[in-house]
Amino acid sequence: MDALISQSPILILLAFVVITFLQSGIDKVLDWKGNLSWLTGHFAKTAFGGIVPFLLAVITIMELASGVLALAGIIEILLSGAYTFAFLGALGAATSLLFLLLGQRVAKDYEGARTIVVYLIPTVILLVLIAA
Repeated sequence: MDALISQSPILILLAFVVITFLQSGIDKVLDWKGNLSWLTGHFAKTAFGGIVPFLLAVITIMELASGVLALAGIIEILLSGAYTFAFLGALGAATSLLFLLLGQRVAKDYEGARTIVVYLIPTVILLVLIAA
């Protein structure tokens, strides 16, 4: 029980990553056309305009992988106390968020970029806790 208590901040932040990234990735898969349509318009006047389908596929894969790895990280911590999957999930989530932040900045959607930072902060905290 002491191990569970001492690991609770990491486990809670991993659950945050699981919920956030699996939901987002699954939403992109289930509503591919809607997401693609919105993003195509969002990036129409940017350097990313011609490669939106490719970028959407990349970010979808990254989000799903991050969520699954974070979930595996929770299980791994509870079963063995190891952090391999937790670290990979958190790192994938942070990388995904940096890619999304870049996209919002390129599209000059500064409010959207600010929103991404709200997700990036707990993800970086998670990385710090895992690395400590």
